[in-house]
Amino acid sequence: MTSALLSLSALLAASALAVPAAGAAPRNDKPAAAPAGWETVDGPAGWETVDGPELARFAGADGRAQAPAAAGRSASTRADDSGTFALKSVRNGKYTATEKNYAAPDTGVLRARSAAVTGAWEGFAFEWHEATRTYALKSLANNRYVAVEGNYTGNSQNILRARSTGAGTWERFTLYYNEDLDRWALQSALNGRFVAMENSYTGSLQYALRARSLEVTGSWEQFELFEITG
Repeated sequence: MTSALLSLSALLAASALAVPAAGAAPRNDKPAAAPAGWETVDGPAGWETVDGPELARFAGADGRAQAPAAAGRSASTRADDSGTFALKSVRNGKYTATEKNYAAPDTGVLRARSAAVTGAWEGFAFEWHEATRTYALKSLANNRYVAVEGNYTGNSQNILRARSTGAGTWERFTLYYNEDLDRWALQSALNGRFVAMENSYTGSLQYALRARSLEVTGSWEQFELFEITG
């Protein structure tokens, strides 16, 4: 596995990062954003859904993260079905940060722009919800849940933003793992689209995460997870 353990105390002690300057307007270089309303998309070939007990088994005894338990394995020995992780884009090799200093309406936008996990900006608690069999992601940077902005328009439609105090359909995701690739993917419960990193956007939304792909087509929709421990 390429994943590794990170110190939570080091994250919270790190200083805040400055908001990057805005640049040119973002542009699309991939399929158009999802239409309004629910859209069912089947799980991609070679990818398995990951439930709470499987993610709870993620941290191995050797100090390195482990792949989720295969079907038929025993349940987790941990008492909870959640964990805290950093999310790294395979496309550009950057960690996802919560832009809590961005001005409205982009306050809390998620962007894969950090070269390392330097603080709480890059930390997310993955909270399992048994009834819907989905995860909610809570940012350590601002203590808000990540939502898919289905009502935004243009290039910002379906952008991921840490702005919610509670978790509903807007804030829920199905988590997938591909053992052969050792990669992860997220699918929005709001529109059924997979989360992609907008590598070719420019300006303040460059590398933003957006739920807009019908399938996992490549590195755009693939991520690595690194567990954060206290």
